[in-house]
Amino acid sequence: MEKSLLIQLIGGTPANRIIDFLIENKGMDYSKTAIAEGARISRASLFKHWDKIEDFNLAKETRRFGKTKLYTLNTESELVQELMKIESMLIKKAMDGAYEDKMKEKVPVLI
Repeated sequence: MEKSLLIQLIGGTPANRIIDFLIENKGMDYSKTAIAEGARISRASLFKHWDKIEDFNLAKETRRFGKTKLYTLNTESELVQELMKIESMLIKKAMDGAYEDKMKEKVPVLI
């Protein structure tokens, strides 16, 4: 599995994987079990780090099904907005680099 650009930059700790999963799936809501699966961490690891996610206001509860709560990325959070800007910059940089590499391949060298 290829690591996201954000994970490549900040590292693949469980908390970072949770944040990355929520950013990549912005606008969708998930149970904690689904977030753990999507972030490719154990449920125990998710629960160990979830307080930090809530303390920094990175996720918010969207709805409930019985006892199950669903969560999504809190796009109203200033911190989340800054993280999304960083991800956008990383994507732009990667795309610019890929474009430059492609152009180097196509440009003939005239001697």
